[in-house]
Amino acid sequence: MHTLTAYIEGIGLLGPGLTDWPTSQAVLSGRQPYQPHKTVLPSPALLPAAERRRSGAVVKLTLATGLEAIAAAGLDAASLPSVFASSGGDGENCHAICEMLASDDRQISPTRFHNSAHNAAAGYWSIATGAMTTSSVLSAFDASFGAGLLEALTQVVVDNTRAVLLACDTAYPEPLYSARPIPDAFGIALVLAPQRSAQALAQITVNLTDASADQLDDVALESMRLAIPAARGLPLLRGIARRQDKHLVLDYLDSTRLAVAITLC
Repeated sequence: MHTLTAYIEGIGLLGPGLTDWPTSQAVLSGRQPYQPHKTVLPSPALLPAAERRRSGAVVKLTLATGLEAIAAAGLDAASLPSVFASSGGDGENCHAICEMLASDDRQISPTRFHNSAHNAAAGYWSIATGAMTTSSVLSAFDASFGAGLLEALTQVVVDNTRAVLLACDTAYPEPLYSARPIPDAFGIALVLAPQRSAQALAQITVNLTDASADQLDDVALESMRLAIPAARGLPLLRGIARRQDKHLVLDYLDSTRLAVAITLC
């Protein structure tokens, strides 16, 4: 694999005890203790009323993190290609459809059906932001954050364009939770650019490695990193929050991980 290099211009973050990127930096850097609490998903205000009523957790999560990252970068969401990465989509919606199929009345609502598609969040994103740019939607189970990061970086490097990565996962209720124990909603968004600009926060360079992935010092944060696939990106955010040039390793595949170098701008 060739080395992939880009610049991070904006970050969005939402998860248990992490309400946004500005207030979470002190926690991730170790300057403040982590206080876990359930993720609160904001209403997707940019969507028209009908779509807002139909939207599920994945839509709310990606809109919240994506718009935060893009606003921080000072860009127009409609102009950016997007990469969506999720290990399994909307857990609540999947649960509801399974309940319907297991009942005597197996009529699935059209809203449930169209929200079950893995690219549903990308469709709602286009409606909310007016974006008519390319959108990639992928899933790689527990490797989804790493796969999304590689896809977004590849587009930035090859097409010489900015792109936004939106990585997220949402909780599954029982009985699905027993098979796929994702405890809560979590999302990271990154605006990536091919060249350094005034907005650039850090340069990021990625290679493949077989070295062990970095772990987090805080027990609760490390538990979240392991439990929610999208949270595999937390060591990257921790490196930026500490405001130091850093070499780290992110989880990806069983025997292949991502070697990441961060150089602050």
